[in-house]
Amino acid sequence: MEKTERNAPCWCGSGKKYKYCHSAFDDRLKRFAAEPYPVPSRDLIKNEVQIEGIRASSKINIAVLDYVAEHICMGMTTAEIDEMVYQKTTELGGVPAPLGYEGFPCSCCVSINSVVCHGIPDDMVYLEDGDIVNVDVSTIYNGYYSDSSRMFLIGDVSGEARRLVEVTKKSLEVGLQEVAPWKRLGDMGAAIHEYILQNGYSVVKEIGGHGVGLEFHEEPFVSYVSKRGTEMLLVPGMVFTIEPMVNMGNDAIFIDEEDDWTVWTEDGSLSAQWEITVLVTEDGYEILTY
Repeated sequence: MEKTERNAPCWCGSGKKYKYCHSAFDDRLKRFAAEPYPVPSRDLIKNEVQIEGIRASSKINIAVLDYVAEHICMGMTTAEIDEMVYQKTTELGGVPAPLGYEGFPCSCCVSINSVVCHGIPDDMVYLEDGDIVNVDVSTIYNGYYSDSSRMFLIGDVSGEARRLVEVTKKSLEVGLQEVAPWKRLGDMGAAIHEYILQNGYSVVKEIGGHGVGLEFHEEPFVSYVSKRGTEMLLVPGMVFTIEPMVNMGNDAIFIDEEDDWTVWTEDGSLSAQWEITVLVTEDGYEILTY
């Protein structure tokens, strides 16, 4: 950890002297650094200005998903959902973060039934009766990033599909009970994994959550098959997504060879995902997006 003089401006950019800002915080962090699992680097700890910027971006992200929730319906194409996301995001002053990201061609991801994530909107793919659909929206606003996704039930959805969606959403609440400063990120992932297994489902291992705010994807990688007492230390100012991908069958997946984006369940079973973004605070957490 880089040394900062006590009377120098704090490294976080608050404008306060270091001794009045992050000095005691760094002393505590040093004690944890001796343990075998990682502590966050300074660039992962957001200051108040950055947090306010992420909150502003998050408000747009939430508004866009609210708009989708009001208008999504049977018979609509996934391309029409993408157009809604683009129009509403730009109307509110934001930029869709997925558009052009590493070549991704659309403004959001729309994943139906056995598509785990990264479904590419298409004007030939229609929402049908009984579908379960994930719409994943990410927003850039004044240089700050936000990210969340929701599940939507189309028409007459089967009881087993509905249960998968409900259990997946409940798993976020279970995970949030483990989010607190000076705990380990693995505690949250383990709690989600245990809950999902108890309900007879599996959790995708290869794809997880991520830090977010100043970039679309930041450290740490957030696993939902982790062990308690492992993974990165949680500290105030960290921002990351909680987004377990839950399969009705086994956890095996594959990436579509044709588009090199769409992730499918290998056994053809249904998959569900909800995503929120959380800020670790001094006494717990704040949900920034949902």
